[in-house]
Amino acid sequence: MTSPRSNSSWDMRGSLSDSESRSNQSNRSYEQANQSQQRLLGTPRLSPNPTSRPSSPTPMNTVQTPIYHTFGDEDPYTKDLKRDLADKDFDTTFRQHITLSLSGLLNTGAILLILLAIIGVFAGLPIGLEVTKNQQEQQAAAEKHNNWNSSTPPTTTVPLSPGGQPVIDPDTPVSARTKTSMNGETWKLVFSDEFNQPGRTFYPGDDPFWQVEAVDLHYWVTGDLEWYTPDAVTTAGGNLVITMQQQNSHNLNYTSGMLQSWNKLCFTGGIIEVNVSLPGPPNVPGFWPGAWTMGNLGRPGYGATTEGTWPYAYDTCDAGVTKNQSMTNGLSYLPGQRLNACVKSGDHPSPGKGRGAPEIDILEVASADGSFGGKVGSVSQSGQFAPFDYAYTPNYSYMSTNNNTIGNNGKTEINGYKGGQFQQAVSVVTALDPNMYDAKKFQTFAFEYVPSNTPGEDSYIRWELGGQETWRMYEETMGPNPKSKVSQRTISNEPMSIVLNFGMSPGWGQVNINKLPFPAKYYVDYVRIYQHPDRISLDCDPPDYPTAAYIKSHYNAYTNPNLTLWEDAGYTFPSYSL
Repeated sequence: MTSPRSNSSWDMRGSLSDSESRSNQSNRSYEQANQSQQRLLGTPRLSPNPTSRPSSPTPMNTVQTPIYHTFGDEDPYTKDLKRDLADKDFDTTFRQHITLSLSGLLNTGAILLILLAIIGVFAGLPIGLEVTKNQQEQQAAAEKHNNWNSSTPPTTTVPLSPGGQPVIDPDTPVSARTKTSMNGETWKLVFSDEFNQPGRTFYPGDDPFWQVEAVDLHYWVTGDLEWYTPDAVTTAGGNLVITMQQQNSHNLNYTSGMLQSWNKLCFTGGIIEVNVSLPGPPNVPGFWPGAWTMGNLGRPGYGATTEGTWPYAYDTCDAGVTKNQSMTNGLSYLPGQRLNACVKSGDHPSPGKGRGAPEIDILEVASADGSFGGKVGSVSQSGQFAPFDYAYTPNYSYMSTNNNTIGNNGKTEINGYKGGQFQQAVSVVTALDPNMYDAKKFQTFAFEYVPSNTPGEDSYIRWELGGQETWRMYEETMGPNPKSKVSQRTISNEPMSIVLNFGMSPGWGQVNINKLPFPAKYYVDYVRIYQHPDRISLDCDPPDYPTAAYIKSHYNAYTNPNLTLWEDAGYTFPSYSL
């Protein structure tokens, strides 16, 4: 093997490969060439001895070094290496040779965004336009079917089709699109939910009107025995189904469900009707299914929000707004009306106007209680009010049989329970058909009301069962009562939210656990709301009775069910003077 840079034919093992004469000649040639190179370029940089060279070459000296123009020149690789070694950030171990820099990531991200934008323009835009077209066609068909037009909506801030769902369920029969009021007026269907789609859930974002995502709590306010969980609420067989089970949860032995429309769907005035089948059997006490409404300033199950608001329906600045109604006889243990008419400024949604969270019940059912011999179930249909009448006794002359306001059918009577230190209940109970349990038979329940101060109208609440009036109360039923230092209580002007729940509490009545069947189911076939065509309002934040800003500014109270008092949430009652 020969060296590619050799000037003669030396063997790599050091032996001569030619004759003596040729060797001497080769040596002279090599020496002359080397002297000539030294004269031109100086001593080679990689010479063993920079100041002298051997007179005759050795075999290894035949490998020549690169030739540069000056002594100070270096090969490019050496110069790069020296420069890198002089750099304090140079990683000699090459451990960081794949480290990503922020600028690199940003550049890569920018490129990806540009690519996505291009794809969106050429692919996403046509798809989006086609989807929008289909949605518009479906919307137009729904509007035509439901006899309303989104270009001229009713007076409400609730979208007519949130999430693409119309306010009027397309499954509502045409025959049910209107209803006749007590005064013979034709009122329009403005909301319905037939619950016909199976498998519906009500977790966050699932439904535009109903929510159970927040109702994951113990309803301690009434001492319930169950834990409310969203898992207990679904739809099946054309019904909303709420199931109570004997199941441990949060140190309680039972689970059930509550569906509510708080801050999503509210109504002011009108008729609300439900069609239900109750959990049975009817002759065993304990189950407490309900359908009721509450002013949107109170959130059911969130005790801090109802302190000082429930069940106040009062718009006068007098002793009725004070703690205990300024009485020492134990009539009232309420803290006073937090949002009363005496508050002229400050922390109040409508300064100068009495606000609260009154309650009107469509139905609250008791099975085999003391009413009607304790053999059949009964339904309580009530209005809850504060401040209170003396001895919780309303003006019966405006709800008596003499005025034909209580059904004279042998099945309806004034409720013996009139209230207590935290509420006054104006209530009537009606015996129930024992067949309307466990989905064997359904029955309609409803109430109709005209709020106080409705122009040109008498204010009243009227309850129905199976399409027949059970009883009626006029505003004067809760008129001024000098004995308890209160003025006129009102028929609610507040936007009312809807609650459907299935509870169990010894505070409601006897609970015969050993004979109650589990699981038990409460069925709701539909919910429908009708209103006067000139007084349509499905708004939780109406201009005259706003709630949204107040709720937002007291969010802690409205989102924490463990808070029992307003001050626990970090707030105080606004100051006022009588």
